[in-house]
Amino acid sequence: MTRVKRGNIARKRRKQVLNLAEGFRGSSSKLFRPAQQQTMKALTYSYRDRQQRKRQFCGLWISRINAAVRTSGMNYSTFRTQLKKSKILLNRKVLSQVALRDEQAFNQLIDFAATIVN
Repeated sequence: MTRVKRGNIARKRRKQVLNLAEGFRGSSSKLFRPAQQQTMKALTYSYRDRQQRKRQFCGLWISRINAAVRTSGMNYSTFRTQLKKSKILLNRKVLSQVALRDEQAFNQLIDFAATIVN
């Protein structure tokens, strides 16, 4: 049987895995097999955590809006429904930024949403 040299493709793949594993501790950044296992794990975690980051920010924005709305005697859910009924379409991120940076404008939003519905 003739000898098969698998040089370029296999080396390229191993080099790519080891480049991804740069910065890992111990043999996970030096040896191919543990490096491959750790990079697979790391890529799985990074995919999962990109989704979790979105959830965490959404929760943060909701808690900020809720805290700002409760000063005027309302809660988050009624505020959101009143905004929707008064056809003010602002997302949670923008509402939380307005609540943090411009209290006066946020209070006007609360007043406007409360007067339209009632």
